[in-house]
Amino acid sequence: MNNRRSFIKQAGLGLAALHLERSSPFLQPAPPSFIFDYWLWQRPNLSEEESQIKKRFQSYKEAGIRGLMFENYSRKHFQLAKEIGFEAHRWMWTMNRGEKELLENHPEYYAVSRSGKSCAHNPPYVGYYRFLCPSHPDVPPYLEEKAREQLEKDDVDGLHLDYIRYPDVILPVNLWDNYKLDQSAELADYDFCYSKYSKDAYRKETGIDIDKVARPEQSPSWRAFRYGQITKVVNRICTAAKDYGKPVTAAVFPTPDLARRIVRQDWTQWNLSAVFPMIYHGFYKEPISWIGMAVEEGVQALNGKFPLYAGLYLPDFNDLKELEQAIKLAKSKGAAGVSLFGEKEFDTATIHMLRTIK
Repeated sequence: MNNRRSFIKQAGLGLAALHLERSSPFLQPAPPSFIFDYWLWQRPNLSEEESQIKKRFQSYKEAGIRGLMFENYSRKHFQLAKEIGFEAHRWMWTMNRGEKELLENHPEYYAVSRSGKSCAHNPPYVGYYRFLCPSHPDVPPYLEEKAREQLEKDDVDGLHLDYIRYPDVILPVNLWDNYKLDQSAELADYDFCYSKYSKDAYRKETGIDIDKVARPEQSPSWRAFRYGQITKVVNRICTAAKDYGKPVTAAVFPTPDLARRIVRQDWTQWNLSAVFPMIYHGFYKEPISWIGMAVEEGVQALNGKFPLYAGLYLPDFNDLKELEQAIKLAKSKGAAGVSLFGEKEFDTATIHMLRTIK
C-alpha cells in the first residue's frame, strides 16, 4: 500500500482537536460550544461529488467538529469546508518525500542507515519510506519551499506536519511479528542518518568522528545531534509560517520519551502552535489507561509551551463505551482535545457521545 502509515494499518480519517494561536485572522477564539475541540483529519476523494461532500461535512458539523485537515490539496474540498464554516488546514508529509523527480535528480538528499543503505534505493520496512537527510544543506530550504507552497494558498488556514522525523529505529512492539523482526536492540538497517552530510555536520558541531565511535547507537551526543537536526527543520518552517500569519502543528509519536527513543524526535523543543501525539495504545500492547499516562507525560513535559491533543486509533476500541473512556481520560489529564484516526461514519450514537463529553 502506498498511503500514509499503511505499514501500521493506519487509516486516513480522523478527528483532531486543535487550540491555535489567535493572532491570525482565521484563528479566532472558539465559540462556547467548543470547550473541547474536535477536528477531522481526512484524505480528499477528488472524484467525490459536491453534494456528497456537503452531506458528509454537515454530519461533521453536527458532531461539533471545528475544522478539517486535508492530506492533499483540493480546492473543491477546501472551499466547501470553509463555506460550511470549518477551518481548513493542509496535512503535509515532511521528511518522508518519495516524489519520482526528487528520487531521480537528488538521491543524495536521502537518509542513510548505519549499515550504509540509502532510503533512495533501499527504504526500510516498506517501499514508500523515503526519508530525507535533515543535515544535507539543500534539504531544509527545499522543505521550507514546499511548506510555503501550501501556506501561500488563500484557503489554507494552517500547516500540519507529518513524518517529521527519522525512520523508526524501533517499531511499536505490536508490529514486530508483521516484519519478522526482534527489535530489542537497535538494528543497523533501521538506525538513521549516517550520511556523509550528517557525519560532517556532527564532526563540525562536536569534534567527534562518528565512524570512530565503537557503539554509535549508544552515543548520547550523537542522539542529541540528530534530535536537533529535525528540530531545526521544524522551527525553520514555523518561522516561515509567520510570514503568512498561519499556525503550524505536527503529528508526533506518543510521548516525549518514546518519540526520542524510536524515531529521534524531540517535539517538546519545537516552536509549534499545537502537537498531536499518536497515542495508539493497541500498537504498544497497552491498556486504555495508558492513554491517560501518555497525555500526562506530554503535558508535563511541554509545561504550557503549546497545547497537546491526544490521537486515538479507532480500531483499537471495541465499542463507543471504551472510546468515551479514552476521551475522558485524555481530558482529565490535560489534553486540550482529542484526535481520532480510522475509518468511521458519524452515526447518531457517535455524535451524541462526542457532544456529551464536551
